Amino acid sequence: MSYGPRPWQQTNWDWRAAANFMLGGTGAGLVIAAALALPAPRPAILVALLLIAGGLGAVWLEIGRKLRAIHVFFNPQTSWMTRESLAAVILFGFGISYLVINESWMQHAAALAALAFVVCQARILRAAKGIPAWRAPESVPLIVGTALAEGAGAALLFDAGTFMLSLSGLAVIARALAWTRYLSAAKQPGRGLMQLGTVAALALLLAAYYVPPAAPLAGLVAIAAGWRFKYVLVTRAAFNQGFSLPNLPVRGSR
Repeated sequence: MSYGPRPWQQTNWDWRAAANFMLGGTGAGLVIAAALALPAPRPAILVALLLIAGGLGAVWLEIGRKLRAIHVFFNPQTSWMTRESLAAVILFGFGISYLVINESWMQHAAALAALAFVVCQARILRAAKGIPAWRAPESVPLIVGTALAEGAGAALLFDAGTFMLSLSGLAVIARALAWTRYLSAAKQPGRGLMQLGTVAALALLLAAYYVPPAAPLAGLVAIAAGWRFKYVLVTRAAFNQGFSLPNLPVRGSR
């Protein structure tokens, strides 16, 4: 017989932490999609930087002592959160420089920083060993793939050309494959992301080849599915493992 409390839901991270993964992931994915596929990427990169800033601002609101936020930069050798913050600084540096100077290499440097930012976000969750829904190795490609699918979907709001439609379709399929692997490994229930974020998005992307106004709707569906998944993962599926005591010490009688 096992003793000990049942797993309990973590309460340290709430919707503000989820907002960082939602807004930050979409913004970083949009930077990457803009650098790869948009003929005029500057408006998209501006929106992407605003999304990332909004996500980081939401996390800042969660801090009890706001002025101590600078401490996040002090442990790059051990903390994925520190690495995420440093990647964000580099991303904003190259992104803002591109908006001002308009040198094409800067947007590609910003895209690399955006990829590093998303990987750091995924590793932050992976490092939480006490939460089974987060610690699965399959969560890393899922978080990265979700950000890329969201970013490609957001890029459809700026351009719905053939290449952008194809890129978005590939990103949605990659996310679906990562989602399937994650479900098998982490034993998490749920089919909403697969049905809404894959089937509906791909159907709308196919329709957009013939009816262009369907492209923005496909992008919004891809974003909504990703945001729903991240919100549930951070705020509702984040149960600690708990502990058990299969053998209890027994005091001998005298």
